[in-house]
Amino acid sequence: MGQKVNPIGLRLGINRTWDSRWYAEGGEYSKMLHEDIHIRKVLRERLAQAGVAKIVIERPAKRARVTIHTARPGVVIGKKGADIEKLRGD
Repeated sequence: MGQKVNPIGLRLGINRTWDSRWYAEGGEYSKMLHEDIHIRKVLRERLAQAGVAKIVIERPAKRARVTIHTARPGVVIGKKGADIEKLRGD
């Protein structure tokens, strides 16, 4: 009998990368993890109509860079970038 393997865990590092790219020490890890989960939850709720496929969060030097892979970028950006600026403000 074969072993059941998580397909995402198997492909990480081969043909797929992590969805969160950051490093934290000690107590900061749990804080940053909860922030990541909260960011993903809020974005998926607000951009439900945009067809979000993937959210990548990177944290270089006390900043956060969020990359959203979506099927409908016009819904995310909005008229003249108004919706994306509103998301950045929140």
